[in-house]
Amino acid sequence: MGIVVGLLILSGVLILVGPSNLRGLARKARAIRRPTTVPAVFQAAGPREVAAPGLNPKTQRVLVGAAKLANWLRSHGHDDLARELRAAATRMTGNEPAGLYAMQTLLRKLRAVGAADSASQERLEALASELRTAVQDRFEQLELLPFKKP
Repeated sequence: MGIVVGLLILSGVLILVGPSNLRGLARKARAIRRPTTVPAVFQAAGPREVAAPGLNPKTQRVLVGAAKLANWLRSHGHDDLARELRAAATRMTGNEPAGLYAMQTLLRKLRAVGAADSASQERLEALASELRTAVQDRFEQLELLPFKKP
């Protein structure tokens, strides 16, 4: 019953459109083809940049390490240190040497931070070491005062 009603409605619409307009609609329908290439607007985005794309790769490495460490600190209740670390990272984008010195000072403060269990302590030390290495590499690249190893 539903199929018959659908066919009757379709035939009524075709009669209203008329034979001359029907040929034009058929041509337009054939002209619409699937594009062979996907327009750039609809292409999938590449991997997201964590740091600003115009920065030096070693600076980006410092910012990524700082973000990881700040997230860990915040999730373990050290909000003040996480805030300072994010501020130092923000300062790096505008005045890189000042940001690097702020990170160096913050890395000294992190030596006094302890974690509740040994696994958390190891993760903290690994993240701090990663950031310390990245900061040291950037210090050397910029030929600033040498970064003292602990």
